[in-house]
Amino acid sequence: MTDTYRIFGSELSPYSVKVRSYFRYKEIPHEWLSRSRQSEEFKKYARLPLVPLVVTPEPAGMQDSTPILEAMEERFAEPSIYPDDPTLRFLSALLEEYADEWGNKHMFHYRWWYEPDQISTARRIAASMAPEGAPSEQVEEMAKTVRARMVPRLSFVGSSELTKEQIETSMARLLAILEAHLETRPYVLGGRPAMADFGLWGQVYECSTDPTIGAVLADGFDNIQAWIERMHHPKNEGAFEDWNSLQPTLAPLLHDEVGGLFLPWSSANAVALEAGDESFSIELEGRAFSQQTQKYHARSLAAIRVKYAAVAGAGRLDAILDEAGCLGFLSA
Repeated sequence: MTDTYRIFGSELSPYSVKVRSYFRYKEIPHEWLSRSRQSEEFKKYARLPLVPLVVTPEPAGMQDSTPILEAMEERFAEPSIYPDDPTLRFLSALLEEYADEWGNKHMFHYRWWYEPDQISTARRIAASMAPEGAPSEQVEEMAKTVRARMVPRLSFVGSSELTKEQIETSMARLLAILEAHLETRPYVLGGRPAMADFGLWGQVYECSTDPTIGAVLADGFDNIQAWIERMHHPKNEGAFEDWNSLQPTLAPLLHDEVGGLFLPWSSANAVALEAGDESFSIELEGRAFSQQTQKYHARSLAAIRVKYAAVAGAGRLDAILDEAGCLGFLSA
């Protein structure tokens, strides 16, 4: 039996590159395989037609990036992506949850809202799907089909004329906070990558490969650009910091983005699903945010609440969450 793991993914999938970055950090033997040219192995082990899919040496299939990282952390404990401090460990998980569920709105919105980004992404997807040696005309026709299929899906992440400004304001704020925070440390929680890094990086990296946000990052976001490059092959460069040193530049992310936008939105989605509604609207920062209900988001909110319940009251955690406006949504 080989000890090599097989990762079926896509270079354009934030969740796929997130998993690959983790495997590289842990130096876990693995093979990166394109999902676009579907194989019998993928069909055999994938419960859903989604990436990433990790096929283990046993062999068995694993899907969903967060459970993949959590399962692999049990197999490959060192160097740990979990701080010893239960407060920081939970905050890291919460930031990863924010990135996966709200940060994905940033990525998907910019990728499919503006024409240059639509064209660029559609061409890259088409090139990855086309047969080897396909003529450029065939690839271009495939790209038109991809674009026509993906642009209408903006509504799935709540991107619309009504919410456009709010999503873009949120993205600008996230970048400003990260740029300041990463000025004095290589990773989000200090000298080594944590769960928060893998989640946030997957979304921001994908944005950086697209024309619009790529141009934004090229103009005055040197710390983020260095972090993006570092996370392709992350290294253990030191210890996790404590909350006292992280708080001045990381607390704004918890307060403005996680407590101000993400958790109110996620909770409203869960309430709407419970009521059997197909869509919902919530006021965020004085503006209406409307979208279709999403079952997966409700499941992930339930999962982060379970994680909170396991450490509720640990150290300064409740005080930090309360100050950030997060506590009521997690203890519900």
